[in-house]
Amino acid sequence: MDFSLSEEHIAAKEAAREFAQKDLKPGVIERDSKMEYPAEQVRQMGELGFLGMMVAPEYGGGGMDTMSYVLAMEEISKVDNSCSVIMSVNNSLICWGIETFGSEEQKAKYLPRLVTGEWIGSFCLSEPEAGSDATSQRTTAVDMGDHYLLSGTKNWITNGGTSQLHIVMAQTEPEKGHHGINAFLVEADWEGVTVGAKEDKLGIRSSDTHTIMYSDVKVPKENRIGEDGFGFKFAMKTLSGGRIGIAAQALGIAGGAYELAVAYANEREAFGKTIGKHQAVGFKLASMATEIEAAKMMVYRSAWLKDNHMDYDAASSMAKLYASEVAMRHTVEAVQVHGGYGFVKEYHVERLMRDAKITQIYEGTSEVQRIVISRNILKGQLYLPILEGYMEKV
Repeated sequence: MDFSLSEEHIAAKEAAREFAQKDLKPGVIERDSKMEYPAEQVRQMGELGFLGMMVAPEYGGGGMDTMSYVLAMEEISKVDNSCSVIMSVNNSLICWGIETFGSEEQKAKYLPRLVTGEWIGSFCLSEPEAGSDATSQRTTAVDMGDHYLLSGTKNWITNGGTSQLHIVMAQTEPEKGHHGINAFLVEADWEGVTVGAKEDKLGIRSSDTHTIMYSDVKVPKENRIGEDGFGFKFAMKTLSGGRIGIAAQALGIAGGAYELAVAYANEREAFGKTIGKHQAVGFKLASMATEIEAAKMMVYRSAWLKDNHMDYDAASSMAKLYASEVAMRHTVEAVQVHGGYGFVKEYHVERLMRDAKITQIYEGTSEVQRIVISRNILKGQLYLPILEGYMEKV
């Protein structure tokens, strides 16, 4: 297997790292503390092409592959995860969903605005009674002939207060269960759309997370994505790709904490030598490096599968599950390496520890990822071709 990166991949990674270190790092602690939306930084991400990396050039996007996107997400997530989740939702869920499943009219109308950051998108699936169980949609869309009337409540919506475009999942024919769910493109300024207060969160505090209410919102028929009843399949397929982005975010969080821990271990002295030379700390760093490298291989492999048009559902779930656990585990270790300094905001690692937790929750909890993985195992789909090939050689 070839593990080398192309020149395009290296360029995307280096551009993202330079932007993160130069433009995101200054002020990131203050933005987090004040829950201040990073409007200027989001504008810069749009100008630099980070908000529509995988969108075709004909719609103004970068035309890059998933691997380039993952590498950029990883570098930005080492520094500012409020910005990286905005980037993830706009790339993985909104732009990719519209470009892959939307009509030509929908793509032409919305993608050019989304890739530049003129507009930001929100993915509205979760509800007060429908989080992990996405089939239990209570938001309804009543078919009125030439339009739908959309009513319901969505919560935990990233970009909820600043987005101009929502992709909303709603139940059109409840008697059909998840086969009666549709996905709709809803503009935020339409009559009947109300945004609730910003959530006060543990981590990713600068990103705006809101409840959004819809009351008899008139949605034109041409704003439905795909055929009637396609909404649940749309959501699941889009989330499967989105998990690669969140896995990359978790990888970046772990990598950022590790880099800070190594730098501190090379500077801080105790008992006559730098603390990294003490076995207790050195072994922590060794474990961190090993598990982060393992997570990296899983994340990169899931991106490779997607780029090569292969089944990546289980791989993306495995990558997100493992990378998020590595992020949580090793941000805690990075705080420990820093000692008392790790417990104060000035040293960044406490913020990364807080940010890590959400990667185990959104776009499918770790428990949901295990359900996805186990179902693939029981269907005999996971790694079966590899095992069959091995057995033939034996």
